[in-house]
Amino acid sequence: MGKKRNRHDDDRVEDIYGQSAGAIGGLVIVLGILYAIKDKTGLPWPAVVLLTVGVLVGLGYLAWRVKTEVVRRWARKPAEAKPAKASSALAQESPPDATSEAETAAPVHPELTVALARTGAIGKDEVVLESDVRTEELPGIGTQYTFLVPKARTHEDVAKQLGPIASMLGVTRLHLKLETSRYTEREVSLLKLHEPPFTRPFTAPTRQEIETFAGIPLGHDVTGRLAGVPTFDKASLLVAGMTQMGKTTLVNGLITCLLIAYGEFELYLLDGKFCGLTRFEPIATRYESSDDPAVFWSMVQELNKRADSRYEKIKEAIRNRQPAPTFKPVIFIVDEAADFFASGATNEEKDQARQIAEDTRSLVSKSLESGISSVLMTQRPSTNAIPVVVRDQFLYRLCLYVASSGTAKVALGDTYFETVAPINPALLDPKIKGQGVLFANGTSTLIRGFNFSDEFIWGVVDGVQAQQQVALEQAPESPLKQAIELMQSKELDFITSADLAPFLGVMEADPTERGKKLSKLLGVPASRGAKGARGYHLADLTAAAMSDS
Repeated sequence: MGKKRNRHDDDRVEDIYGQSAGAIGGLVIVLGILYAIKDKTGLPWPAVVLLTVGVLVGLGYLAWRVKTEVVRRWARKPAEAKPAKASSALAQESPPDATSEAETAAPVHPELTVALARTGAIGKDEVVLESDVRTEELPGIGTQYTFLVPKARTHEDVAKQLGPIASMLGVTRLHLKLETSRYTEREVSLLKLHEPPFTRPFTAPTRQEIETFAGIPLGHDVTGRLAGVPTFDKASLLVAGMTQMGKTTLVNGLITCLLIAYGEFELYLLDGKFCGLTRFEPIATRYESSDDPAVFWSMVQELNKRADSRYEKIKEAIRNRQPAPTFKPVIFIVDEAADFFASGATNEEKDQARQIAEDTRSLVSKSLESGISSVLMTQRPSTNAIPVVVRDQFLYRLCLYVASSGTAKVALGDTYFETVAPINPALLDPKIKGQGVLFANGTSTLIRGFNFSDEFIWGVVDGVQAQQQVALEQAPESPLKQAIELMQSKELDFITSADLAPFLGVMEADPTERGKKLSKLLGVPASRGAKGARGYHLADLTAAAMSDS
C-alpha cells in the first residue's frame, strides 16, 4: 500500500507541473496576441485589453443565442419535461396515501371546489368530490348543496368563510344559509337563495302549525319554515333595532304564539308606545301604558318580590325533603325599554337610574329559576341605551336592521362576530320590515316576524279570556272570588274600600284599619280610582285570582 500511495503522489506532482506549464504557455500566447493587436492598431495597453475582453464577451453571447435557437427548434421533448420528471421522482419519494390517490382520480365538483379553495375554507390542493355532493333545487327558493368537506376539515371551516364564499358564488352573505349535521363534522348543508331573503312575504302560520312547532316560533326563516326558540323557561330575550323596523309587530306575533303554544302563564305588559300592546290588556296580569321610569321600576320590584317568595318556597321544600314546587310561568314584556333607564341631571335621578338598572339585572338574571322571564325591546341599541349589566344577562338576542356593526354588537353581544356563521344585521334591507337576526343557543338564524291579522289576534285573546273565566268560576270560594263576583254582577270596573268592606264582613270604622284588613283578606293592595278614592280595580282582583304567586 505504501508503494501505491507514493506512485499516486508522483502522478499528482506531474499533473501540477503539466497544468503550470500549460498556464504559462497560455499566458504567453495571450500576451503575444495583445502585443500583436497593440502593434497593429497603435492603441495603448488599457484600450487593447478592454477591446479584447469586449470582443470575447460578444462572441460568447452570440454562441449562446445560436445554441438556444437550435435547441428550441430541434428539441423533441417540451421544456416542462424536466419539472414533471422531478415531480414524479418526488412523488415516488413521498407517495400519497390511498385516500389522496382516490380523491385525485375521482371527479371533483368544480363550483364548490373552486369557491372553497379560493376562500381558504379548504386547502388549495384539496377538492370536494362529485360523489360527496347532493344538489337539490327548491322551487321558488334556491339551490341546496349537501356535501362533505375533505378529511381534516369541518363545517366550521366553511362557516368562517361564508362571506367570501357567497362572493365566489355570485350572491351576498344573506343569500346563504348554512346547517350542520348531527352525525359528522364534515357534512355541510348550504342553501343558496335565488333572490334576496324575504323578497316575497310568507303566509302567517295557522294555529295548528304554531301548536305543533317544537318550541316558540318567532318568525319564518329564509325557506319559509317556522323558526324560534325551544322555550322561555329560564331564558330571556332582548329585541333591538332602529325605529320603524317592525319590532312591535314582531313582539305582537311573539305574544300570540306564546298564548297558543306555551300553555298557562301570566303576562306582565309595559307599553312604552302607549298602544303597541293594547290588544293583550284584557288577559294581562298587569298592564301599564306609560313611559315613566317609576312605573317600570314598580313592576320590576313587584316581580322581584314574587321571585323572592318563590325562592323561599323552593328552599322550604328542599329543607323538608319534598319535591320542588312548580310555578305558573311569568313573562314580563317591555316595549321601548331604553326610556326607563335614562338618567336625569340631578344626583337623585342618577341614583334612581342606577337602582333601576340593578333591580332589572337581578330580575333578568336571578328570577329565571323561579319561572319569571323578561322580554325587553329597544329602538336605541346604543352603548348606553340599556346598561351593560342588564344586556349581558339575556340568553336570546334578536337584532333587526341597524346602521353599523358596532350597534349590532351592542344588541347581539361584543363577541357575536367571533361566533360560527354570524350574520351582520347592518346588511339587512331596511325596506323589509320585521326581519332580523335571531341569536339563540350559539346559532344565528335570519328570520322575519309574523304579521298576524287583528282578527286572528283578537280570536286568540278572546279564547284565553274565556279560559281564564272558566278557571275563575271553578276556583274554590274565597274573599277574593266573592269580591270579583260582586263587581261582575254590578258591572263595576272599580269599587271603593268603603263599599266592599261590609260585603266581606269588615266593619272597621277607621279607614286605615279597614284598608289593612281588606288588603290582608284579598291579598291585593288598594289603589286609587279616577276620583282619588281608595279601592280595588276589577282587573287587579282578577289578575290576583289567576296568579299562583
